[in-house]
Amino acid sequence: MTENGIRNPSSSLEQIGFKGIRQAYWNQSAEALIEETIRRYQGVLSSTGALVIETGEFTGRSPKDKFTVKDAETENSVDWNNFNIPFEEAAFEKLRLKMLAYFAGKDLFVKDAYACADEKYRLNLRLYSEYPWSNMFAHNMFLRPTLEEIRSFEAEWTIINAPGFKADPVEDGTRQHNFAVIHFKRKTILIGGTGYTGEIKKGIFSVLNYLLPHEQNVLAMHCSANLGKEGDTAIFFGLSGTGKTTLSADPDRFLIGDDEHGWSDEGVFNFEGGCYAKTIDLSAEKEPDIYKAIKHGAILENICFMPHSREVDYACTELTENTRVSYPLFHIENALEKSVGGHPKNIFFLTCDADGVLPPISQLTPGQAMYQFISGYTAKVAGTEVGITEPVKTFSTCFGAPFMPLHPTKYATMLGERMQKYNTKVWLVNTGWTGGQYGVGNRMKLSHTRAMITAALNGGLDQVEFQVHPVFGFKYPLTCPGVPSDVLDARNTWSDKSAYDDRAKKLAEAFVKNFEKFADKAHPEILEAGPKIAQEA
Repeated sequence: MTENGIRNPSSSLEQIGFKGIRQAYWNQSAEALIEETIRRYQGVLSSTGALVIETGEFTGRSPKDKFTVKDAETENSVDWNNFNIPFEEAAFEKLRLKMLAYFAGKDLFVKDAYACADEKYRLNLRLYSEYPWSNMFAHNMFLRPTLEEIRSFEAEWTIINAPGFKADPVEDGTRQHNFAVIHFKRKTILIGGTGYTGEIKKGIFSVLNYLLPHEQNVLAMHCSANLGKEGDTAIFFGLSGTGKTTLSADPDRFLIGDDEHGWSDEGVFNFEGGCYAKTIDLSAEKEPDIYKAIKHGAILENICFMPHSREVDYACTELTENTRVSYPLFHIENALEKSVGGHPKNIFFLTCDADGVLPPISQLTPGQAMYQFISGYTAKVAGTEVGITEPVKTFSTCFGAPFMPLHPTKYATMLGERMQKYNTKVWLVNTGWTGGQYGVGNRMKLSHTRAMITAALNGGLDQVEFQVHPVFGFKYPLTCPGVPSDVLDARNTWSDKSAYDDRAKKLAEAFVKNFEKFADKAHPEILEAGPKIAQEA
């Protein structure tokens, strides 16, 4: 039972299939989960009071080990590919029973929570976890029911999380011993063999990315969102490492959320109740809001301490470059109490261009916006996935392909309809390299990116002169408040202009090749918005 003696009798452990549980801890507070973690020698406190844990073998997501059960419900609706990987129903049930048996004689931590800040789309979920810190992660990241709501809580979706349970690939149908399997008909997610907490949140994100667009005409988005003091909403698309969390945590704007949102007929709403931020090279100067949020109640993952202290060394990559912190949204001083906003006036596509070709900010036409959204160009940065140690060029549809169960055109069409209906401006922002590709140039200065986004939000780019990129066709500003003019033209930042031209052509060719698989379903306005490659004489 919980410390408040609350337990929902309609959802007993026996009904789920657990047997022989030593002790079940239901809906423990953050304080109690911290104490349990420390008591079990699974974590310590940092100098700021944050809980510090190590996730073990896996310090990032493993997309090749994420599966979806293929059944009558999903066979013709899921876009089966190399990240929506089919899993047999019989194999799922066998694996589920093995996981439940694994818990016999062990303690179990149970957390009731929900997703979606808009009550109309609320999804109740229950996490059964092996470790207290996994449970606390869910407490931080999902929305937290009130005491009264817990008394009558009915879970719609179930997550069973057992980092210590390892599958047998031959017997269980997995690729290796770790796995994350979603079963839409049974409304259950199995996660085993990995302690990386991000698998929990991305599992529910994948569920919402299927249910909301497929059943309720709500666009599910891998984006952050904030709200201006005048009531204007902005959203930021981008893969991990491109700056969603950093750029949405703006001290002059109110935070709606940092990673996962829906766009309904009423506006934008957060799926989550917390933030999951990268902490590599974090400093109070560069990211003051995130830095201050790392206090008691936050969970730091896979970090190092300064010698002979409990002070965090944010530059240390001994365990991984994907060091992380999770914290409830209220740790951000200017976070909205109810994480909802109106229809966005501005959308930013954040791309980490490791080729150093794209301008630092460009304004897109509707056709270009759809082309870029379907393309989802960026670079995976070190540590966000298993095996990534330096930037790798990738095209991730909708800036979140691994979490999108439906065909990309479904999300793209919904986004295009909303952009047109609400007259939303769309900007492409390069948070990657300038002055040369990775290894030659330098990463774009955060201060410059912030200044460009601020100018776009407050109208500071409305009257300035723009120039059209000869290959990609974007128009980019020649001046911007707070940014040196020589930064705004990507080609001018390269000392070797012919090398830039060659790199731009190669990147354009990569775009065209990637888009071939979408061309048959893209209308002429989108096709015309692709890059133009000059033919050799």
